[in-house]
Amino acid sequence: MKATFVLFFLLSFGLNPEKTITGKVFDNEKSPLTGASVYLKSDPSKGTVTDSDGKFTINAPLGSQIVVSAVGFDEKTFKVTNKNHYEIHLKTTKLEEMIVTKEDIVFTQESVESKKIRTRPHRSVAPSPRVYDTSSEYLRTDAPDQNTEEYGIIKENQFLEVKKTPLSTFSIDVDRAAYSNVRRFINNGQMPPKDAVRIEEMINYFAYEYPQPTGAHPFAVHTEVAACPWNTAHQLALVNLQAKKIPTDNLPPSNLVFLIDVSGSMSSANKLPLLKSAFKLLTQQLRAQDKVSIVVYAGAAGLVLPPTPGNNQQAIVEALERLNAGGSTAGGAGIELAYKVAKENFMEGGNNRVILATDGDFNVGASSDDDMIRLIEEKRKTGIFVTTLGFGMGNYKDAKMEKIADKGNGNYAYIDNIQEAKKVLINEFGGTMFTVAKDVKLQLEFNPTQVKAYRLIGYENRLLNKEDFNDDTKDAGELGAGHTVTALYELVPVGVEGDNTKPVGDLKYQKQVNTKASKSKELFHVKFRYKLPDATQSKLFEQAVSGKSVAIEKTSENLRWASAVAAFGMLLRDSPLKGEATYQQVIALAQSAKGKDLNGYRSEFIRLVNSVELMKGVAENKK
Repeated sequence: MKATFVLFFLLSFGLNPEKTITGKVFDNEKSPLTGASVYLKSDPSKGTVTDSDGKFTINAPLGSQIVVSAVGFDEKTFKVTNKNHYEIHLKTTKLEEMIVTKEDIVFTQESVESKKIRTRPHRSVAPSPRVYDTSSEYLRTDAPDQNTEEYGIIKENQFLEVKKTPLSTFSIDVDRAAYSNVRRFINNGQMPPKDAVRIEEMINYFAYEYPQPTGAHPFAVHTEVAACPWNTAHQLALVNLQAKKIPTDNLPPSNLVFLIDVSGSMSSANKLPLLKSAFKLLTQQLRAQDKVSIVVYAGAAGLVLPPTPGNNQQAIVEALERLNAGGSTAGGAGIELAYKVAKENFMEGGNNRVILATDGDFNVGASSDDDMIRLIEEKRKTGIFVTTLGFGMGNYKDAKMEKIADKGNGNYAYIDNIQEAKKVLINEFGGTMFTVAKDVKLQLEFNPTQVKAYRLIGYENRLLNKEDFNDDTKDAGELGAGHTVTALYELVPVGVEGDNTKPVGDLKYQKQVNTKASKSKELFHVKFRYKLPDATQSKLFEQAVSGKSVAIEKTSENLRWASAVAAFGMLLRDSPLKGEATYQQVIALAQSAKGKDLNGYRSEFIRLVNSVELMKGVAENKK
């Protein structure tokens, strides 16, 4: 009687004593459920996950509500009483419908007034990207029997005549995925599919040494002009953006949601196991002011780690360790839930980001890619950025991964080994995770008295209409802290014959070149537009580029290295515009520009070029 009175007294005055309770979670077949989330309903950051025997231990006040949830099961809530041990039985979710309500994510067959997202049977081939058969004896050890990798079709930029088309407008691209994906093919003894080779991503994979910005803008601009190494009658112009570096201690707090694909296609060693190792590396970078949630999706989506302080690394790692692959791929449900969790924990002035890790082999709504684009574009308006990390081979959906990053204010990397995970998530942590400028656009106007024709090397899927440059509603690329973005133009000087432009009839009403341009030595005028991460209006700055072209060997290491990577990309694509480029020329250029190479990435590039040259030689000898 006395104990009951004391408990009543404490509860009456809000002094709920905290106690340690234990429990065990079972599925509907009475088997222990591993990896179920157990947390306080009033404070989801206070929680745990069940171990391999389905057991958990948690501290909770008397009278509080405890939530138990697991992917593919109905959520259950129980009240803490004077009992010390609880056994919880979860029922399998009915997957015909997933209902997203304002209060929470629940799985039910009941009809309610809310948005419905139906899971669909998996479709491995989308209608628009090109599908390649990249199967080999090596690939078949970990890949599905039928290889269905997908890459968006690239139509290479051609030369344009300045008098007819004086403006070149495009969005920056900070993705690096193409290079590590190409490396994966070459290391497997294969030539990569042509459409897997996005030259601008290969160029921007590497770090370049430029001075830090000193003005009011979050990045500095650097330009350089030289003789083109694969066509010495032409010129090669480099335009570079160097974003300001931010020391890790000064980075704003992060609200991160790890969105992890745990479907059956992720079971290979180079998928979910590598993914978990990569996220453990990222966890080591987090601080107490950061917050991490983990959402997973397979046949359905669920929250396996409620928002948890970044310095509670043990809880984050334990949640990662308990993930296992199995089931179909309800990617749309996962995206919806991840953005919902990110929005509920939104940090004003912080880094709010969903990090999607998958092989890209998932379905979203009724028509896959089209529905996915609409979904991501809608979520972009919330101010939450996205990073996509690709894993695996055999059924890899590169085109889908790139679209998510492109349409969702984000960046995209392909993780082919733990060293690449370290590069992306530790060495380039600021650039990968923290945006300093968004919707960054470039527009170059060429001087027709100096430049006869030009072509932008790469950036084919980032081209914009000239009107888009001043349109602040038009989406463009994001620039991360410390990132460098390099663009190369091949120029045909006035007076050089054979510019490779396609003939266009004379324009009847074309204006004459003005006197100022005819007297100027400027090659082009470049404009930049960007928005600060939380802004809706863009800022503009511009500068003119002039100067005489110099021999390639007298240029900076930056230009020589970028030109070597560009030439390698053209050779891999067997581009008709590769001119006199050879693998030996690429190697010579790269060796002259290798520099300190502290992490060995440039030495690795040279080895890759050597490997391709050997493969090509073997192929020629077989003919």
